[in-house]
Amino acid sequence: MSDQGALTYEGILEMFRETDRRMQETDRRMQETDRRMQETDRQMKETDKKISALGSRIGEIIESMVKGNIVAKFQEFGYEVTECSRNKFFENKKLGIRGEIDLFLDDGEIAVLIEVKTTLETADVRNHIERLEKYRRCTDAKGTNKRRFIGAVAGAIATDEAVRIAQESGLYVIVQSGKAVEIVAPPDGFQAKEW
Repeated sequence: MSDQGALTYEGILEMFRETDRRMQETDRRMQETDRRMQETDRQMKETDKKISALGSRIGEIIESMVKGNIVAKFQEFGYEVTECSRNKFFENKKLGIRGEIDLFLDDGEIAVLIEVKTTLETADVRNHIERLEKYRRCTDAKGTNKRRFIGAVAGAIATDEAVRIAQESGLYVIVQSGKAVEIVAPPDGFQAKEW
């Protein structure tokens, strides 16, 4: 056996030093990777915030478009609404009910509660029907509001299925049309449902 294959004390120390150097290099690389991941995470969170703000802003734009001449449009259908307010919140803690109506048209006797979406889908229609029922229960619990409520859904884009479900459920459907919005012509025999 030659001395070249034998381990010496100095050789073992050198192996430990090399192993330690490699471990320190690996640790440095892991810290750098962790720093990069944290930076990527920070950038993703910032992007999420910007996207969320943009989505919210688009929603506000759609609401403003719908609000533009919506009072006149419902007056054409025979409703004497004269007021339009945005983001009407309601709550009854006792009943555990709370919600928000995007646009609330009112004439004191009848009110039109409108849900506005960028893209109107069937789930939005069903959710608005539930919201209308909650609003009715909330106002009935107060005992002071005997107004009648009708519902409408609006969207810059509306799926055919959402339009069909909404109208079958007695809701008006409002869609973008050129420079303004219009209420989709209700089918023959359409009767607006009251809540």
